[in-house]
Amino acid sequence: MLASVEWVLGGLIGAVAGATGLIVYFRVRGQRGLNQARAESERLLEEARAEAEQTRKTAEVEAQGEYLKRREQFEAESNETRRELKETEKRLAKREDNFERKMDTLSMKERKIEQLEATIAAKEASMKEREAELERLADESRRKLHQISGISPDEARQLLFRQLEHDLALEQATIVRNAIEQAKEEAKEKSRDVILTAIQRYAAEHTSEATVATVAIPSDDMKGRVIGREGRNIRAFEKVTGVDVIVDDTPGVVEVSAFDPVRLYKARVTLERLIQDGRIQPGRIEEIFTQVSKEVDREIVETGKQAAMETKITGLHPRQIELIGRLKFRTSYGQNVLRHSVEVAYLCQVIADELGLDGKLARRCGLLHDIGKAVDHDELEGGHPKIGADICRKLNERPEVLNAIEGHHGDVESISPYTPIVMAADAISAARPGSRRESLERYIQRLQQFEAIATAHDGVKEAFAIQAGREIRVIVDAKKVSDDDAARISRDIARRIEAEMTYPGEIRVTVLRELRAIEIAR
Repeated sequence: MLASVEWVLGGLIGAVAGATGLIVYFRVRGQRGLNQARAESERLLEEARAEAEQTRKTAEVEAQGEYLKRREQFEAESNETRRELKETEKRLAKREDNFERKMDTLSMKERKIEQLEATIAAKEASMKEREAELERLADESRRKLHQISGISPDEARQLLFRQLEHDLALEQATIVRNAIEQAKEEAKEKSRDVILTAIQRYAAEHTSEATVATVAIPSDDMKGRVIGREGRNIRAFEKVTGVDVIVDDTPGVVEVSAFDPVRLYKARVTLERLIQDGRIQPGRIEEIFTQVSKEVDREIVETGKQAAMETKITGLHPRQIELIGRLKFRTSYGQNVLRHSVEVAYLCQVIADELGLDGKLARRCGLLHDIGKAVDHDELEGGHPKIGADICRKLNERPEVLNAIEGHHGDVESISPYTPIVMAADAISAARPGSRRESLERYIQRLQQFEAIATAHDGVKEAFAIQAGREIRVIVDAKKVSDDDAARISRDIARRIEAEMTYPGEIRVTVLRELRAIEIAR
């Protein structure tokens, strides 16, 4: 029991000793950590103080540098301002000097003006004295003139006024005549410039071409096949195509004749294909002609469309396009009517542009002006201007275009400026070199007819057709024909040529009357 008590006491004592040791350990350890923390805080505080000091020094250096920079900038600006002020002062001083010099100059001018005024005043006084003297002398001269002439002042005044009126009338007539001549000359120059500009801007190829309805054959034996047994092939061909076939002794050629150029073209192409094919019989003739007719009709429409595209004209009726295409097969004095119409369209546009008018409308008038030539006269009555105008009127064409079509040969009065433009362009296209062609025999015959018409008048000695038949020079007997008779003969010859002959463009009739007095000195 005692032993156990001692053991327990010993344990308690050991436990108390252990606890006491632990307390002492932890206290010592805590004191050590506190010392370390205090030392660490002092170190951090010292480092903060050093960093703050460094930051302060850096800030002071930067502030001092910024101060120096601002001070230099301020000094530079101050120097610039002082320099500008000095320059301003110099300019002001210079202006002040100039102002003083100008003031001196003005003072000198004022003195000169005062001197001139004084001189002028003196001259005016002298002039008044002279005027008074002249007036006195004039009165005395008038009084003496009245005494010498015996005319009163009123009568002299009226006589003077009449003389002045006469002189003014003569001067006015001279001025009017000069103005009229100048206006005519300017109009002539302007028209010449416009026409030359139109011709230069549109330089087309010569449109003259030969229209010979002949078909070449490989040999003369083919003529028999064209005729057929007892002429049945040629009769069938003429019946289907509506043309006349001429088979004569001309080697290697068969001729086709017809008044309708489109039908003539179809017949020629049909015969050419039959000859190439070799099978010439009535059934084959009708088949080939039907095929060719369809192709030619399509070609006509396509040609009309191409002409419209070439002239840049839109809004044409299909009937107008077809008729324009048919113009390809028409000729006038050897000139292809379609190419002539396209050329006239371009010339109309150039002339209209030069005159400040609508070039597009002028181009339309020019293209359609000869559309009546595409219609046969057995279909409609009248000349081609009236036929073309009637057709386009049914197709709701513009009034300016209708007037240009119907009046481009002067058949009706012009109601718009585009009609004389078309007339001028038509004459230019027809009259330029190479545009039209006719046979030599017909040309000579026409010239002889001109001369015969001229020489048929009384008093005419000789007549000559010159300038390719565009002018007739008529020489009359001065003893039988007076000046008035010469004018009458010229007018009569022109009217007879218009009534009896057909010709392109215009014909000028010039009558020459000359009286020659000849004497021989021996």
